[in-house]
Amino acid sequence: MAPIRTAVLVGLFSAKVRDHQDQFDALEARLGALGVRVCGRFLQRRGVSDGGVRLLTAPLSRRFLIRSGKLAQVAEACETDHVDVVVFVNDLTGYQRASLSVRLGRPVLTRADVTRSGQSLVLAGKRHRRPRRR
Repeated sequence: MAPIRTAVLVGLFSAKVRDHQDQFDALEARLGALGVRVCGRFLQRRGVSDGGVRLLTAPLSRRFLIRSGKLAQVAEACETDHVDVVVFVNDLTGYQRASLSVRLGRPVLTRADVTRSGQSLVLAGKRHRRPRRR
């Protein structure tokens, strides 16, 4: 088991949600209490444009929850800062969690995982590494 030392936070919020910074702050405080340093926050907004208002609560991607551009930003930050884990404020399906773990090359947790954890946050098993392109 490997201890988690660093993380980035990711959240998808509809335009109607006004307390998204408070949700990020609470999650960062919880991680800090567990000894995890947050290296960055990534916010994907939904319904800010005219076209997105109809589907405010739906994920932007069935596979990754967020759009590909935001996902690329998160992946770059994970590599640059050598992040151990990505923590989503949102709930994720098993399919999304697995797809994100493979794409980002590291485990993906949710707020619920962090809230349930006890005194520390550790990872069991091996890290998810993205296959190299040839």
